[in-house]
Amino acid sequence: MSSNNPLLAPFTAKDQAVPFDQIKVEHYLPALDEAVKSTKANIEKIKNNSATPDFENTIVALETASELADRIAGIYGNLESAHSDEAFQALAKEIYPKLTALSSDIALDEVIFKKVKAVYDNRANMKLTGEQNRLLEKTYLSFARNGALLSDKDKETLRQIDQEMSVLGPKYSENVLKATNAFEMVLENHKDVAGIPEGILEGAAAAAEAKGKKGWLFNLQIPSYLPFMTYANNRDLREKMSKAYASRAFGGEFDNQEIVKKIVTLRAKRANLLGFKTHAEFVLAERMAKDPKTVGTFLHKLLDASKAAGQRDVSEVAAFAGQLDAIPELKPWDFGYYSEKLKEEKYAFNEEDLRPYFKLENVVEGVFAHAKQLYGLSFKENKDIPVYHPEVKVYEIYDDKNTYMGLFYTDFFPRETKKGGAWMTQFRGQGLMGGKLVRPHVSIVCNFTKPTPTKPSLLTYDEVRTLFHEFGHALHGMLSDVTYQSLSGPNVYWDFVELPSQIMENWAGEKEGLDLFARHYETNEPMPLELINKLKASQKFQAGYASCRQLQFGMMDMAWHTADPSLIKDVDAFEEQATAETRLFPKVPGTNNSCSFSHIFAGGYSAGYYSYKWAEVLDADAFEYFKEEGLFSPEVARKFKEFILSKGGTEHPMELYKKFRGREPDPNALLRRDGLI
Repeated sequence: MSSNNPLLAPFTAKDQAVPFDQIKVEHYLPALDEAVKSTKANIEKIKNNSATPDFENTIVALETASELADRIAGIYGNLESAHSDEAFQALAKEIYPKLTALSSDIALDEVIFKKVKAVYDNRANMKLTGEQNRLLEKTYLSFARNGALLSDKDKETLRQIDQEMSVLGPKYSENVLKATNAFEMVLENHKDVAGIPEGILEGAAAAAEAKGKKGWLFNLQIPSYLPFMTYANNRDLREKMSKAYASRAFGGEFDNQEIVKKIVTLRAKRANLLGFKTHAEFVLAERMAKDPKTVGTFLHKLLDASKAAGQRDVSEVAAFAGQLDAIPELKPWDFGYYSEKLKEEKYAFNEEDLRPYFKLENVVEGVFAHAKQLYGLSFKENKDIPVYHPEVKVYEIYDDKNTYMGLFYTDFFPRETKKGGAWMTQFRGQGLMGGKLVRPHVSIVCNFTKPTPTKPSLLTYDEVRTLFHEFGHALHGMLSDVTYQSLSGPNVYWDFVELPSQIMENWAGEKEGLDLFARHYETNEPMPLELINKLKASQKFQAGYASCRQLQFGMMDMAWHTADPSLIKDVDAFEEQATAETRLFPKVPGTNNSCSFSHIFAGGYSAGYYSYKWAEVLDADAFEYFKEEGLFSPEVARKFKEFILSKGGTEHPMELYKKFRGREPDPNALLRRDGLI
């Protein structure tokens, strides 16, 4: 079987890159079955080893026991998000339960846990390195947090919960994707598209033509939805788009309400079983924030600083809309439109003025130039490495000594087989594999503005920041320098993982950073200083509103995961109550965020959405250090690389941060940056 299944045969492309050109849908299940078998055989070897349990024969053996299964799961999981048709999605119902069953089998195996516990209890006598100690601790905790200390009856209950959960997340996600794809608005009247910039209209016309339709096609994918909401003069159509977007998977054919209730019920039940009062307490035991009370205090401190500013932002836009168009009452679908017009009036530029300077290829060269100046990295495209879609590109990464550092995949444009949003992932982590240290295969996946028949892909400033953000995550993967994959790169506490990504965004707002790549796509002229100054002046515009919006998501997430699910009868009523204190607009009937909030119901952010704001504090504080010493200071960059980017999860994040900064982060750094204090 293995010889003709490309997922099981040795990978022969450069650095054993995934042979996407050979893998078919029908290869996944047989390969996974084979991998599960080999993992179980490895586990049996550990169990039957009569030698005294030690770090190598137990902890390292466990770390590497499921390499093949992990590789197959990683490839499937990445494509399920990035390039997945109906047949591919259908596999999720079989693949995820098999993987969950395998991890339950290992986590609940008494003989294995006894060996792990023996090593853990004897750790003081073992002369382990810091990283080895960290892996041992993580392994022991992983068993404890996955039920190893439970009775047989409770273990069986836990196993059933995990099986059920393994299907619910992908189903939720599939519903959001289908609901997003189900809405299209085709407009044929020039009056209906008045106000929308030419470049956007050209893309909308190409989208309509691709579907055999006349006119302009707009949908709920962000590169189509956001410009429509920002520029379309037609208020009724903005309302229609806004309500369609905000009601995805809420009611109708792809309804997620029951799935949301099931997910929070199962998460709470699982946490209770493991001795925690709530899912949030369970999650936060392994975070910098430590407990729900700390998160609550943190979010409320930010809300106290943001709410009045947010209300002022809305009042200012409402007054402006009243003056401009005699709008009697500002609605959510008016805010983006009039906010953009107000910004134009205040700073004498609009977001579209920036677009010609942000040709995608130039911005990609720009992030590469930043990686070179800060960390000595260079990128060389290799067209011989297989890809899973023609739009994907692959680069070899080298450091300043020309040492090979890994592979970097990019996938930038929306399609119906791709989930919305942007993310960084890996096809292979850095660390031990097959008995030797391997370099990582890192990927970033986005949904950016597509090229049109007459223009290249010209990004919005938001998209530029997103690219820098995801590239920051990618650097965390690329520069990892540890021994064990489970501690490498972004395998850190969840409220620390956004520091490398969010700090990178800062360079895209500074003249020195923009000078490296912001050139007009037709004339190659650099972005004029006047425009950069306007951009910088506008950075704090609506900061209160933006902060309240993020806090709304963070507080809603915590509410879902600290409440008693048995008392939640109505998803919408619960959401309304949970978000009341953060709201700057009354709730629009028929809309709901929870049903399409994939971050917390299908991603890894449950009881963790606060971490964006938490990491913003870290990134604002860390970037102040760069600004003090110089934006491309070799010394500060060296420390950031050495103590943050290369260390992964080998030490506690606060210890790593203190080594970088010389002290703990200053919580007011973020409020200073946003002009809120």
